[in-house]
Parts: sequence; C-alpha cells; structure tokens
Amino acid sequence: MSSLSFDRRHTDGLMSFVAASPTPFHAVAEAARLLERAGFTELSETERWDAGSGGRYVIRAGALMAWFVPEGADVTRGFRVIGAHTDSPNLRVKPAPDTGSAGWRQVAVEIYGGVPHDTWLDRDLGLAGRLVTRGGKTHLVNIDEALLRVPRLAIHLDRQVNNGQVLDAQEHMIPLWGMGKPSDGELIAHVAQHAGLDPAEVTGWDLALHDVQPPAYLGRDRELLACPRLDNLSSVHAGVAALSAIAERPGDRIAVLAAFDHEECGSESFSGAAGPFLETVLRRLVAACGGDPQDAARAFADSVVASSDTSHSVHPNYVDRHEPGHHPMAGGGPLLKFNASQRYATDGVGRAIFTEACERAGVPMQTFVNRNSLPCGTTIGPITATRLGILTLDVGIPILSMHAVRELCAAADPAYLAAALTEFARMP
Repeated sequence: MSSLSFDRRHTDGLMSFVAASPTPFHAVAEAARLLERAGFTELSETERWDAGSGGRYVIRAGALMAWFVPEGADVTRGFRVIGAHTDSPNLRVKPAPDTGSAGWRQVAVEIYGGVPHDTWLDRDLGLAGRLVTRGGKTHLVNIDEALLRVPRLAIHLDRQVNNGQVLDAQEHMIPLWGMGKPSDGELIAHVAQHAGLDPAEVTGWDLALHDVQPPAYLGRDRELLACPRLDNLSSVHAGVAALSAIAERPGDRIAVLAAFDHEECGSESFSGAAGPFLETVLRRLVAACGGDPQDAARAFADSVVASSDTSHSVHPNYVDRHEPGHHPMAGGGPLLKFNASQRYATDGVGRAIFTEACERAGVPMQTFVNRNSLPCGTTIGPITATRLGILTLDVGIPILSMHAVRELCAAADPAYLAAALTEFARMP
C-alpha cells in the first residue's frame, strides 16, 4: 500500500496547495515542488529527452505535463492520462493598469472566464502572477494581503438591489487601492518592489487578483470545505497525488498528468488543451522509447484520458435547476459526467473503466447529467478527445458556488477523487 493518505490529510494538503497557488503560474510551480518531493525531475522542451524510467515533468507557462515510466514499460500499450486545468475565473490586470475616478486610485482589470461579478464585491483582494524582466526572465510574485477591493454601491443609493443587481463589467468592477490621483507605472513599481526587482527592469507582466481569505473547514462537524479555486485546483492536486502514489507503486502503463491553462476561456492557446502540448509530449515519449509514428498511433488507440473537472452538487435552495433523476451530493464521491451532445466525453466504455477504478479504490461514485432545459457546460474532455482521438471520460468532485470567489465542497471528496484517479492510472 502507498504511504500517501487519501483521507482528511489529503484535503489538508489541498488547502495548502490552493493557498500557494493564486494563479496558474503558481499552481504549476507548487505542483512541480510536490512532484520533485516524490522523485520527479524537470525536463526542458528545448532539450532531447531520454527513454529512462521514472518520473519527469515539463512546464509551459501556466501548464504542466508530468509522467511516470515504469521499468520495462511497453509504450505501444498506451497511456493513462489524467487531465485537469490550472486556471480559474477571476479579475486580471490590464496592460495599462493605473486608473482612477473622483479622487480614488484604481486598477484597470479585465474579466477572465465566467465570473459571477457580485462574489468579488467587498472582498479583501491580493495581487499575484508573474513579472518579466529584460531578456525574458520570469519572476513569480504574490502579494497575499489586503491590497485592493471592489466596493458595492450602498443599498441607500440602489433601493432595488435585492430585486436583481446588474453589474457592468467595464463600469462597476474596477477595484480601488488608494486615494488621490493615479500615476502611470505606480502599480507595476509596487509589485516589482514587492518581488525585490528594479521596476525599470520589468518589461512585461501577467497579473490577477485573488481573495486573500484562506481556505477553511466549515460546519458543525467540519465536514465542508470553503475554498477558492476548487474549480479546478482540486483536480490538479488530485492528479499530482495520483502520480506521486504511482511513483511508489507503479502500474504497467505510463501514467500522465496533463494540467492545462486557459480552460475557462476556451482552451485555445499554446498552453491550453486545444493546443498541441499534450500531443507533443506523448509523441516525444514514444520516440524517446524507440517507437515510430505507427507505434504512436498504436499507443493512442490503446490510451484513455480521465478529464477531471469540478461539477455541480445538488443545491438545496435550487433543486429545480437539477435533473430530477440525478441529484449528486457533496460527500458522495466523484461524479462521472454525461452529455448526449458531447459537452462531456464519457460513453459506456468510459463509464465501465471509471466504475472499475472506483471499485478498486473503494470509493463511492455518482453520475451527473444536466437538466434538459438548461445549457450544459463543458470541459477539456471533448477537446482532448477530438484533438488526439483518444477515448476520454469526464469526472470531478461535486461542488456548490462554482466560479464564485469562494466555492464549497465536502471535505471527503478530494481524497475520494485522488484515490479513484490513482487506481485509474494503475489500471492495465
């Protein structure tokens, strides 16, 4: 048995992982740290890869690919791939960030992904991301303290607020961070100084706002977890835990973690699931093991992807928004997600595979399908299946308040997911 614990200790680890990962860049850095602790080593995309057994990983901006090659693995037998994404809906700093109005200094932001605007109001917000200095060197930065705030309009000035508030993304979501007249360059200078850099050397940046309130257990029995970015760092963390467990007790096949960026805006980027990152890595692994293009085609035909992303728990105040025959509960184990129009990629074969993985792990499993009268979300699953032609299934933990600045899940579900994904990756 693995010494890794898929229980409440796993959820403790998830809380630490999320707190250390306010942006995709931080998430892949923290994932890399955990993988290195499990014996994985980093490779560069610009260097030649060898065919050695063991754990490796490679980082591309806010995305990470990691894999474990068992001793004597036959690469033509295919891969077991755990897919996830590192990004979450948030507010991102515009290229010219210094702005203001009516005597307030503000920061110009852009809405990233499907943000429920009101959840970002009156929150103490920090700022994190990466700075780029001359020569293209990147530096992670995290101002994890109350720096900014998007203040709501007082109810006295909007008496109809409880009848339905409309927040304009351009006019009403601009955070403030001080008083007085704004000055060009002051925000980046402040962030650079926080990172110990000369502001004059900073020529590029990718920065986002985050809620500084830490994850917390909640409820009488502490059976719930209130946490930012569960969508989808819960899956990234579970994938890292699964590969770490595989390193201790490998299966017969090569296990892969594909943690992409930019899922929340369509995945169409050089580090997103619609790009070539995963395909390039898999083909390079086949070639490094001495295989040719025909061997790669054989491997893809015998591979399976488990696309892991959060899904919806039944909501006690909005039960009518859920399919009557499918009321998945937080705490009931991971969901296997279905959609006849292929918004999720699971089919009957995928259902059988994941059912067996959950049985092997000894964890409960649920199914999810959207109510017919409501549009269905999607994941990297159909994108990966379409791009690679690999059998794909969609899974994830059930949560409430999806895409809000803080989301909610059962404290037991992250460990259930990690255990199931580990057995999936070990399956013959």
